[in-house]
Amino acid sequence: WCGQWRCPRTGGGWCPEGRKAEDGTIPDHYPVTELEGADYKERTEQNVMDSDGTVIIYFGTLSGGTEKTLWFCLQNKKPYLLIDATELSSRRSAERIRDFIDKYSITTVNIAGPRLSEEALAYSFTFETLRLFYRN
Repeated sequence: WCGQWRCPRTGGGWCPEGRKAEDGTIPDHYPVTELEGADYKERTEQNVMDSDGTVIIYFGTLSGGTEKTLWFCLQNKKPYLLIDATELSSRRSAERIRDFIDKYSITTVNIAGPRLSEEALAYSFTFETLRLFYRN
């Protein structure tokens, strides 16, 4: 997980030019589109702009790009859902995402959160949350 992802039902969203990720290059099997001339900040803003709403997963404190994602949501008046993974289970988080999507009639959801290098549990928590979300 490269820090930001869009709902697979509607497309993979944007990634930095060169399919850049902190651990190398995003493999081709992930359906993201390179945003020409973009770095992480521009990619993040474009994903917020092109989605109907954003789910922001964080661990206790918003920081870095995850905090910037919230700022882009506020600046662009886009609905967002904050999920503090230190307080909610994956099951409860999946339920909250479903409620958020239903409440705002979201067809394209942006999922954002910290990089694995910033939070060791980021991938496993997000993967399990989305697995449970898609299961129901």
